[in-house]
Amino acid sequence: MSRVPGWLGRVGSGLTHMGERLDRRKAEVEAEAEDDVTADLPASAPLPAPAPENVPPPPAYAPAVAARPDPVAAIPWGIRVAGEAAWRLLVLAGTLWVLMRVISAVQLVVLAFAAALLITALLQPTVAWLKRFGVPRGVATALTAIAGFVLMGLIGWFVVWQVLENLDDLSNRVTDGIDELKRWLLNSPFHVTEKQINDIANNLSDAVGTNTEEITSAGLQGVTVMVEFLTGALLAMFSTLFLLYDGKRIWRWTLKLVPAQAREGVAGAGPRAWHTLTAYVRGTVLVALIDAVFIGLGLYFLDVPLAVPLAVFIFLGAFIPLVGAVISGALAVVVALVTDGVFTALMVLAVVLAVQQIEGHILQPFILGRAVRVHPLAVVLSVAAGGLVAGIGGAVVAVPLVAVTNTVVGYLRSYSQEQALRQASAAAEPPAPADGPEAEPPAPPERPVTPVPAPAPVATDTLAGQE
Repeated sequence: MSRVPGWLGRVGSGLTHMGERLDRRKAEVEAEAEDDVTADLPASAPLPAPAPENVPPPPAYAPAVAARPDPVAAIPWGIRVAGEAAWRLLVLAGTLWVLMRVISAVQLVVLAFAAALLITALLQPTVAWLKRFGVPRGVATALTAIAGFVLMGLIGWFVVWQVLENLDDLSNRVTDGIDELKRWLLNSPFHVTEKQINDIANNLSDAVGTNTEEITSAGLQGVTVMVEFLTGALLAMFSTLFLLYDGKRIWRWTLKLVPAQAREGVAGAGPRAWHTLTAYVRGTVLVALIDAVFIGLGLYFLDVPLAVPLAVFIFLGAFIPLVGAVISGALAVVVALVTDGVFTALMVLAVVLAVQQIEGHILQPFILGRAVRVHPLAVVLSVAAGGLVAGIGGAVVAVPLVAVTNTVVGYLRSYSQEQALRQASAAAEPPAPADGPEAEPPAPPERPVTPVPAPAPVATDTLAGQE
């Protein structure tokens, strides 16, 4: 009986060693099978996932669960496009907001430089004309700038002199005109009584008396505005001198700020933009001069006081499209009404309307042409936006800015289309034949190419191309 426990121990130990050998053999067989499977798969194929152990199959009555789609695929295509466009528009709006904040912070400098660009577009052809006669650039610039600023100063002095000379006569005629207007209202079919007229006059007098402080503060603000105007005028003068003398170098330096990939397109759009601005300024000055001359002659022959200052105001108002013509014409009618009566005011209104109709339907299409034509809705919206952002100065520069932007965008669109067609033509060309007796491959069929309209001709006397 003493040998039985030892025998049982040896049997158990042998069974244990046999189980370990079976486990090792099983592992070796599984490893060899896995190696055989991976050897048959390509190198880029993913390895098969190991089968889960001890996972019971689902019961037959369990409902089938559909696989969840990709979140990107679950969003409709239209919403994805709207989302992509929305964040880009938000970035663009943020950039424009920051730009407008910067412009509003240095509004005086921006408006002065914009005025210098407009004056340069008006005077630069004179500099180019003098240079063609052999006048040095510096002398031509100095002569043109001095003549231009002296002429504008003389016009301003003449207007102020006319106002001061006719101030007493204007006051007497305004008093007589108010009395005549009062008599006309009393005899008119509107049934206005003298008591109502006196009440209106008393209310106006009381309003002036109670708002004396506001009027005084407005006068002080007027002094501040005058100081800012003189500062802006000096900045505009210096900027005009440098633009007339060194415009080509300034343009080249500006091109260095543009990324290299877009530099070629911007370099082509710059002279065309300057040509559009020059054409706009020349045409606007000519149209404004014609309006001022003919309306001023009408005011002179109708014996309206301050005919020359009103003509100058009409000339300046023409630089604000639509709005300026209405305001300047209305002022002329009001002056005629309070000085010469209702009949003269109606005659002035007829003259103003006739000249403005000729301007809108004949002068502007013929002088400005299609190169700087802007839709009336774009004119109204741009003038309103410019006036809200920067007052009168913003309303003046709004329309030329829209015209120049339209020219630049049109040129860049044509340029990008032309570049795309060139790349497509280069990709469609057959490769060069290799050396050897092999036959050349047949040429691919030619693709129809849509012709790109040639850009508008560019004047040689431009800021970007002046010598």
